[in-house]
Amino acid sequence: MINIPFPRAELCHAPTPLERLENLSRALNGPEIFIKRDDCTGLAMGGNKARQLEYYLGRAREMHADTILITGAVQSNYVRMAAAAARHCAMDCHIQLEERVERSDSLYRNSGNVLLDRILGATIHSYPQGEDEQGADARLEELADDLRAKGARPYVIHLGPGRDPLGALGYVTAAGEILDQIARRDIPISDLVVASGSGATHAGLLSGLRARGSAMRVWGICVRRDAGAQAERVSDACRKLARMLKINPVVAEEDVLLADATLAPGYGLLNDEAKKAIRLMAEHEGIFLDPVYTGKSAAGMIGLIDGGEIGPGARVLFVHTGGVPALFAYGDSFGN
Repeated sequence: MINIPFPRAELCHAPTPLERLENLSRALNGPEIFIKRDDCTGLAMGGNKARQLEYYLGRAREMHADTILITGAVQSNYVRMAAAAARHCAMDCHIQLEERVERSDSLYRNSGNVLLDRILGATIHSYPQGEDEQGADARLEELADDLRAKGARPYVIHLGPGRDPLGALGYVTAAGEILDQIARRDIPISDLVVASGSGATHAGLLSGLRARGSAMRVWGICVRRDAGAQAERVSDACRKLARMLKINPVVAEEDVLLADATLAPGYGLLNDEAKKAIRLMAEHEGIFLDPVYTGKSAAGMIGLIDGGEIGPGARVLFVHTGGVPALFAYGDSFGN
């Protein structure tokens, strides 16, 4: 049992299901594949951000905040779920949409997560760059100062790497949930596969598993930056988590496994491997993946199987981190 001495707002339907993907396992003719359904966390159509937001909203409540501020890509799942979490906690929400993806068409700008942001009544701001985390966070602070001047009590959710990864605590907890589920069903999972973007989910799972004595391999599939840049980001988050939880560091450098073969052409841009993975999961299991995170992480998992890094006798757990609303903003990528 790991003590997590941080305030938490209950936002997530947990435990989420853990299911065997019998049809997909047969189609790939490789290892036995299972899926952790964190697309079923409940909040605002589900996704991994519900677990992360529990700790941010817990801190915001502790500070008596009445407004949440967050930044993300135009089709950000995090932004959509933060707006919903704010509403659930009777708070206002200001969201900042960054230009991370070079798309200006109406479908991308108005459908998917953006539509849900508007229905949630979030105040929407724009930030003209997409790879300027420090600048985006600084702009949130300027917006927060404006709100304070008007009498509001804002709480800023910073997503740059310079601060404590509060959201990763949600996946330290989720790691225990996974270990309990596979122990009850006697499923000896050898490999876990998860999208690695901000690194919070990846670092939280890896830290939580190692702190509980699990040697399960955790593969992060890069969806925003290459493996070299992502490795330091995940390692740094793991070090910070150990300090936050007042435990000895439990994650070694060799524990941080990353694959970036399915990253190109870049964040938020589909490739053929991701489109194939999305169709495979839908046609064989009736489960939808998203175009930014889980489509690419499923493609990465298939690549690891095809390349032999995950062998035919393995038992693999694929973490579905949600994001399905973004599919509607990418409808033109899947033909008529």
